[in-house]
Amino acid sequence: MPPSTFDIYFVGVGGQGVLTIGEIITEAAFARGLPVNFYPTKGMAQRGGFVKAQLRMGRSTSGPSIPEKGADLVIATEVSESVKALRFLKTDGDFVLYGHVWEPAAVMLGKAPYPAVDAVQAAIRGSGARLHYIDPASLPQFGGVTVPDNVYTLGVALAATRLRDWIDAPTVEQVIQTRWQRGIERNLFALRAGMQCVEMPVG
Repeated sequence: MPPSTFDIYFVGVGGQGVLTIGEIITEAAFARGLPVNFYPTKGMAQRGGFVKAQLRMGRSTSGPSIPEKGADLVIATEVSESVKALRFLKTDGDFVLYGHVWEPAAVMLGKAPYPAVDAVQAAIRGSGARLHYIDPASLPQFGGVTVPDNVYTLGVALAATRLRDWIDAPTVEQVIQTRWQRGIERNLFALRAGMQCVEMPVG
């Protein structure tokens, strides 16, 4: 039996659509009659800056702040930003990491190092979390174009983590069909491909 509450912490950079993942989950939870609160932070969303959001399910009312070691699931869509979320994840939580690399100005100017992907993965595994790593090079194509990475990442999270105890694929597909007027088939393909991914390293 799933727990009575479920908290998700999102991190990424502006333009990746990480907030869209949270919005789709929120709409799917509403469609299933679940209490859900979504708190996005969009400060640098349009400029490739740090973006975070918090989603809390199972409570009629809740504050916007997930405490440290309080998140059941982290969804991170950029390697260096993912490190900022690790302290919020429960020891037995799930960490979905899409391995996109976006070098901030300080790194490009040689003023700061960029964390090695292997080191970030090791830190996540070392925390006791279950790591679900997505290699950007592994994404399939639809109509000759790589599928939307955010929707693919959502598919992985839905299939590989306890998120599946709260929302199901048919409901998410309904949300996708009503959310976009164009690109519906492409996004549905991305979701299903993410769910069918079976060679994802799990820590």
